[in-house]
Amino acid sequence: MKVKKQKFGVLCDGTKVHLYTVSNNRMSFSCTDYGCTLTSIVLTGKTGKTTDVLLGYSTLDGYINSTYCFGSIVGRFANRIGKAVFSLDGKDYPLDKNDGPNTLHGGFSGYDKMMWKGEIIEHEKYCGVKFTRTSVDGEQGFPGNVEISITYLLDENDNLSCIYNATTDKATPINITNHAYFNLKGNGNVGEHTLQMNSSKILEVSPKLIPTGNILDVKGTPFDFTEEKKIGKDIKEVGPGYDHCYVTEKYDLSDKQCGCPLDDSDLVEFCTVKEPETGHQMSVYTNMEGCQFYTGNYIKGICGKQGKIYASHDAFCLETQAFPDSPNQKDFPSCILQPGQVMKAKTVYSFKY
Repeated sequence: MKVKKQKFGVLCDGTKVHLYTVSNNRMSFSCTDYGCTLTSIVLTGKTGKTTDVLLGYSTLDGYINSTYCFGSIVGRFANRIGKAVFSLDGKDYPLDKNDGPNTLHGGFSGYDKMMWKGEIIEHEKYCGVKFTRTSVDGEQGFPGNVEISITYLLDENDNLSCIYNATTDKATPINITNHAYFNLKGNGNVGEHTLQMNSSKILEVSPKLIPTGNILDVKGTPFDFTEEKKIGKDIKEVGPGYDHCYVTEKYDLSDKQCGCPLDDSDLVEFCTVKEPETGHQMSVYTNMEGCQFYTGNYIKGICGKQGKIYASHDAFCLETQAFPDSPNQKDFPSCILQPGQVMKAKTVYSFKY
């Protein structure tokens, strides 16, 4: 196993941006300190053919100019906060309205456009990169100086772990995830991929995709993936496509902290995705209570890697996270990180061929 660091480009202020590539004998991933972004995950099939299963760009400029967060970290609060405001300890905190009347992925100045400090990790059985930055008090409108670390690790068994840690000096909502867009075939529509979820419930949402507070059973609906089925089978019945938060087996009403986990030692298997033509398979494990399943509904005419043109439903996202709009939903588990606590969120993408 090895890690290679190289130059990826230079920002307009002269800041040097780096690309890290981590590999074992069968797969590799690359990431950059710009946006703490996963730029590629390359799998080697049984015939020896390699496939990059992430959408993205070939150059730094692509990521700088993009609004899609391809492979990037999103926060301080991933997903949506209704009406772009929340109240904490008797104080209102107004946020950016960058998704109609709501806040999406932290606002106009997202973590995907920020520089992170990278540190190579090398171990006999795993290698990777740890990225760190300080989100200062008031950044994006959120309280508290938050020290964040994002660690990407690849092991000998083709498991890519994403470890999200954070501490704060003031109580603050926090919800960090990676916005990777997957296509296990490498290109084209993902409708023929099959998906099976260990989830029987989703959050009910308004037309603007803000949770109503209700949790719905998916049985007998187009949202039901409890049995393996093609992603495209019922997609036309859910508007432009899937963009919904599923409830994982970590959700526990008796555990008010499951929206901001403090222990990453116990993960649950959330889902498995299979691509029949290549035989590629990916399972997702997490300690988060929710996972936003999104089918790239608004990707239209985007020029990506090697000049590929990405279209709607050419990818799927599995964004493990706290429930959307948690700061405003009294019946949802808390997403508030307190001083003295360490948020320990973890997601593992496990690949088979």
